[in-house]
Amino acid sequence: MKLIKSLFCYVGIFVFTSLAYSQKLTNYVDPFLGTGGHGHVYPGATVPFGMVQLSPDNGEEGWDWSSGYHYSSNTIAGFSHTHLSGTGIGDWCDISLLPLTDTSNIRQEKIKILFSHKNESAKPGYYSVALDNKINCELTAAKRTGFHRYTFPGKEGWLRFDMGFQINWDKTTDGVLRLLNDSTLIGYRYSTGWAKGQKVYFAARFNKSVQSIVFINDSIRTGNSAIGNKVKAALKFNTASPLEVRVSISTVNTDKALLELNQSNGDGFDITAKKADALWETELQKIKINTNDKNLATKFYSSLYRTCMAPVVNSDADGAYQTHNNLQNKFTKGKEKYTVFSQWDVFRALNPLFTITQTLRLPDMINSMLQLYQDNGLLPVWDLSTWEANTMTGYHSVPIIADAILKNIKGFDYNMAYEAMKKSAFQKERGTPAYIQYGYLPQDKHGWSVTMTLEYAFDDWCIAQVAKKMNKTADYNLFIKRAASYQQLFDASTGFMRAKDSKGEFIEPFDPLLSEHGFDGQYIEGTAWQHSFFVPHDIDGLSKLYGSSEKLVKKLDDLFAAPSELHGANTSADVSGLIGQYAHGNEPSHHIIYMFSALGHPEKAAHWIKVVSDSMYKTGPDGLTGNDDCGQMSAWYIWTSLGMYPLNPASGKYVFGFPLINDATLQLPNNKQLKIQTKFNGRTKESNKYVKRVYLNNQLITKGYLTHQELLKGGNLIYELN
Repeated sequence: MKLIKSLFCYVGIFVFTSLAYSQKLTNYVDPFLGTGGHGHVYPGATVPFGMVQLSPDNGEEGWDWSSGYHYSSNTIAGFSHTHLSGTGIGDWCDISLLPLTDTSNIRQEKIKILFSHKNESAKPGYYSVALDNKINCELTAAKRTGFHRYTFPGKEGWLRFDMGFQINWDKTTDGVLRLLNDSTLIGYRYSTGWAKGQKVYFAARFNKSVQSIVFINDSIRTGNSAIGNKVKAALKFNTASPLEVRVSISTVNTDKALLELNQSNGDGFDITAKKADALWETELQKIKINTNDKNLATKFYSSLYRTCMAPVVNSDADGAYQTHNNLQNKFTKGKEKYTVFSQWDVFRALNPLFTITQTLRLPDMINSMLQLYQDNGLLPVWDLSTWEANTMTGYHSVPIIADAILKNIKGFDYNMAYEAMKKSAFQKERGTPAYIQYGYLPQDKHGWSVTMTLEYAFDDWCIAQVAKKMNKTADYNLFIKRAASYQQLFDASTGFMRAKDSKGEFIEPFDPLLSEHGFDGQYIEGTAWQHSFFVPHDIDGLSKLYGSSEKLVKKLDDLFAAPSELHGANTSADVSGLIGQYAHGNEPSHHIIYMFSALGHPEKAAHWIKVVSDSMYKTGPDGLTGNDDCGQMSAWYIWTSLGMYPLNPASGKYVFGFPLINDATLQLPNNKQLKIQTKFNGRTKESNKYVKRVYLNNQLITKGYLTHQELLKGGNLIYELN
């Protein structure tokens, strides 16, 4: 009888789990998650890594409108075709369209139309809102084309194209609008902001004839064409039936935009929306989790969705692109050229995830980095529209490329990549010469000296590993020595990494709670507490500086117990999500919890993983505690949900933490699968405190981590909780 009951129990579990896995996963994505608070993400329509990000703009300015949209707003000033996801600086928002019922205010610089969130909805590849002017707006997207559908309340309606629309740092420098025929409008917008020399060309086609056109704020008008940095045009249509608009974009010229527009002619709005949904479903199906817990499933799949927002395609279908300094008709060496490389953020967890989920795209992404090296002379630090913004510290294209090489990902030139990595390590800017000269970066030679020393040391370790793989012994010896530079800044009396001057003296006075948001600070976007533990390549060496691994563990305990306050007259807004001085809302803290596991204390790691996952990741607009930063915040949640994390993101080792999921299936790039299962020692998951044992294909793993090569073998990974 017990056997029969057990059999029915197992069958029930199998059926229940199978039903959970068979769910349409796009249903669990909430594009509004993170649009409030400081998440800085946009809710609009795009496809994975698409060139078009078609989304509403509130018309507001400020840090929390870096994506053009914030959930606290109740106005929409237009729907533009390019947006940044989760960044800290506002830019792009090119080629803005706004539907209007009349022309009473068409000459205003910004027209803000009221709306209610109860009349707004979104899902992957689709966005809709009913504005208070009674116009229903729907958006969807293909890779290089945005699709609009506007249903007007009356038989007469207007559509305003605004080449002068801008937010925050971005300013329009030139614009053109030209009506080619009764159903086609072309033009471009040039701008400068965070990135200089930005150029976006477009071609738009309507499903009905333009009845009339009014140019606004044009400096030069010739027939059906106008030019000027604030140029706008209001087009009149018969709107007895819905007005549909296709807008294709290019970085090269309007001819290329027209070519893309003509190629998109076969699909209407509904078909495009279905195709976009299918593309997103394919991405989400790469990691299937049990979806019985709807809140967890929403957080997980919304996070996985956000990992596909950057970088984005920046080339035309034939591979052509234009650089910021007007080098036209260049062609990428890969299939597609990408931009939006937020390397300081994404090298930590997002790019290691790409070596599993994006192996077909990753070579093109790396080739794009190498193309930027050839175009600009160095690998990107923060590339936006082929402009090197040089934002943040380190030369973190290095660990991204090194990780790919060490994992044997093909499709790019290893020799060129190694040459480029060395060039970054010997560049003549960003404090690198002083770092090489002194063995650390003195604060009187360059700001952010502590952060830069620690991050350069890690990047140099990455170069050393590639040199070793390529049998470059002399280079290996050089860079492995530079990888120990972090030791120069350790102050045993305080237990912190501290700034020194060029005489080798620690900078006084010292306050571990001091946050200086500016170029002269000692730590970028943080305090000594958050940055002192960034030695992911040498946890053993860091332990020796503290005197033992247990003393380092004690310092980590102190991190979480420290006062959750910042000192200074200009503290950094990026330091958010504080638990003690652990700041999960910003990247420098992301690896720290997993140091507990590496130091032999999985119970401490498990405790803080559960606290952070429950308190820093929620559903709804305020679901993210800090900027998503092009998917890094989301990638942390994906790895953590699966019970592991790339503590050293170029080591190919995934340190165990505490799984948030009951079971999952990873579709691996070699057509194998890794099935993850969590076994509970107790009646509820909550009663389990940490991971006691891990088995891979029935073999006990004793080293505390899973290697990339082990993961690629697939099979069954079982977490046994205690």
